[in-house]
Amino acid sequence: MNNKTNKKHTLCALCLLAAAGLAEVAGAHAANYTLWINGRTSGGTPGNYADFRYWGPDTTPAGVNKKAVNWDGYSSISSQSVRVRDALDCFCTGQNWCYIAAYSAGELLLGYTLANFGGTTRGIKNATPNAAGVCGDAGGVQGGWNIKWVRVASGAAGGSEIANAGAWTTSEPLVQDLRTGTARAMYNHNDTRNIWFYRYAGARGTLYSFLLPGQDDEVVAYHSSGGAAGNSGRSLCNPGDWFCDDLRYGTEPNQGGSVKWSWHSVAFRDDRESVDHYGDGNWEGIIGVVREAMVNTAN
Repeated sequence: MNNKTNKKHTLCALCLLAAAGLAEVAGAHAANYTLWINGRTSGGTPGNYADFRYWGPDTTPAGVNKKAVNWDGYSSISSQSVRVRDALDCFCTGQNWCYIAAYSAGELLLGYTLANFGGTTRGIKNATPNAAGVCGDAGGVQGGWNIKWVRVASGAAGGSEIANAGAWTTSEPLVQDLRTGTARAMYNHNDTRNIWFYRYAGARGTLYSFLLPGQDDEVVAYHSSGGAAGNSGRSLCNPGDWFCDDLRYGTEPNQGGSVKWSWHSVAFRDDRESVDHYGDGNWEGIIGVVREAMVNTAN
């Protein structure tokens, strides 16, 4: 073999090594994240993805690389959507993918964001947020975000009759958005960008049950937590209740013929009526059920 051939083979080998090195570096930067989107009332500091005060101890497992997508839990859905967009841009673009847990009004916020911005061009970010929760540019753009699926704890995308009745402070912008008619007309709930929403519905209702139709967890009725489509709420219950139709698992139409929004599937129905709405700052209630599911599946 002559010197020219030797040099050619050496250069080819170096090219292959360089390509392998680049692939390894690129692969090292790819990661999965678990995003937690809070509901009504504040807790964690907006922009601080490590602040889990709303949920419970930050040492508690809650999915791979967990991040708290904190928003004020008070302002309108449209004004707070930017908080979700910043988080999705940070952790769900480029080679990074996200699992999402959305709680109560946090589902309304996420659904609104996906329906209105999930098809837009997003800059690829570096997953290194500043104090405001905004990440730097990593170069390049993409359409929408990389989201594997969403698990919804007592989702309020269908609103709550408590907001209708004025049992919460009516001057609160979020309460206005949580009225059943307003929440259901706010965006196209069927447009999830083909991302599955797995729904978890609690049924340990007590204090406000007289306001909420069918089964409820004291804040959200089954028609909303179960993802039933339509312009208003309806009465849905556990099997065996003679006074309303059954909320059914999966994507199957409910008893009586009501259907669920597209890309929505009931994963948990509280047949024992033992799970309420409240996390109590310790990952409890319906939040605890979803946390366990995230630990087992978000990896």
